[in-house]
Amino acid sequence: MKTVPERCNPFNLRVYWEDTDAGGVVFYANYLKFFERARTEWLRALGIEQSVLQAQTGAIFVVAEVQLRYLASAKLDDLIQVTVKVVAQRQASMQLEQQAWRGDTLLATGLIRVGCVQATSLRPRRMPEQVLAALGDPA
Repeated sequence: MKTVPERCNPFNLRVYWEDTDAGGVVFYANYLKFFERARTEWLRALGIEQSVLQAQTGAIFVVAEVQLRYLASAKLDDLIQVTVKVVAQRQASMQLEQQAWRGDTLLATGLIRVGCVQATSLRPRRMPEQVLAALGDPA
């Protein structure tokens, strides 16, 4: 797996009631939702809209593996910044490091492996050329 240059754009979000548990703390599984939203907006910032990509190429992204570590709690009304950084890339997958921050406090960090599959068969496929171009083709 080839290491690729860092691409890290923060995505801002606010914590709402629906994100918290009975104690007013962000429910642990919601960090996966926060990370997903940040990945979607990161791709959009690279010029890749996933619905358009699927319509044009039949390719979709699926999460294949997740490792999360929780370090501090976020609470109702907190403003959180979520980052996305490519740490490795292959022809049909990429590994991303994501972090959730509240100001200078790191709340959660994760390694997410995302694969590219054909939507109709869910079988692995090479990432479309426009994705490889946006990421920097490792070939």
